[in-house]
Amino acid sequence: MYVVMNELHVEKDQHEMVKGRFEKSKDRMKDVDGCVEFLFLESEKEDVSFVVFTKWDSKESYESWLNSDAFRSAHKGQQSSDKKPMTDNNLRSFEVVFHT
Repeated sequence: MYVVMNELHVEKDQHEMVKGRFEKSKDRMKDVDGCVEFLFLESEKEDVSFVVFTKWDSKESYESWLNSDAFRSAHKGQQSSDKKPMTDNNLRSFEVVFHT
């Protein structure tokens, strides 16, 4: 099993817009081969706005999704915006060693 956490640092005035984007994509993640779980978390910490948490059956499934048309489609509108909602992000990935 493989877990990916992407900490998103988002301008306060862009929070609702970012939440809306992820709300639209949450149901599509159910159809992604190898995606076991998708969570969109709102942080209580000031230095991180959101965390996108995904659990995969394998690292290969995650990488396959990264290279897919579905991934490109889900992220296509982000480059064309005048104001970028995210100021920074921190992507972390983990091989699951123990799981109950």
